[in-house]
Amino acid sequence: MPSLRLPTLVVALSAAALAHAADDTIATDHPDFVESSDVVGAGRFQLETGLTRDRRAQDGTTIRTLTTPTLLRWGTGETTELRLETDGRTRERRGDASTTSGWSDLSLGVKWHVLDGAGTTPGVAWLLHVDTASGSAPFRGAGLRPSLRAAIEWDLPEEFSLGVMPGVYVDRNDAGQRFAGGIFAVTLGKEWSPRWHSFLELAGQQLAARRNGGSVVTLDTGLAFVATPTLQFDIEVSRGLTDAAPDFESGIGVSIKF
Repeated sequence: MPSLRLPTLVVALSAAALAHAADDTIATDHPDFVESSDVVGAGRFQLETGLTRDRRAQDGTTIRTLTTPTLLRWGTGETTELRLETDGRTRERRGDASTTSGWSDLSLGVKWHVLDGAGTTPGVAWLLHVDTASGSAPFRGAGLRPSLRAAIEWDLPEEFSLGVMPGVYVDRNDAGQRFAGGIFAVTLGKEWSPRWHSFLELAGQQLAARRNGGSVVTLDTGLAFVATPTLQFDIEVSRGLTDAAPDFESGIGVSIKF
């Protein structure tokens, strides 16, 4: 549909989502790095997508990357969902010279909600993902790379919330050797109204030795607007705190629940 403009597409998708809406309001895993402990619900489908730009310096060259991160979530039960995640179409520009474009790897996953939050008891979910070597050659990883994370969330007074996500992943370094790395992030959320939410986050997205790619740690913040019970828009910005992290990142997103 090359002639269909983005606003028309969003309206059409949101109308379809409203036609299938239940009493539950959309809860997304974006735009923060820490995942929600919620699942989408049996028989429900959720699309979370957007556009992200980042900038980093490497060996005196500025590298700018544009990606289209996308997460598809399908509720297979009231406590489980299947997930398909990717950075989507990717374009990398090095200085003013070369530009490389292609597709990022796909990640297959499952989320299992194991505990509802109430009072001082947090909501808890486990996420198991496997990244696959399925992208274009310049952006393809090495083989299958599994990861396991726990999403833990507390409701706090004054409409604040606290989320923590520890995890572990397995990957290969440039020498082809397998290694295990860590994940740890914490986010503080604030609900200003039923429609407006914000967050501030410290995200250890990749905790590894320098020979294994180094640690990627960022300071993130963002804002989400729930336009309808099944439609959310969001923005986020991020500042890298370690050498391996992008110096700066920004993104916009839209999420729709069917």
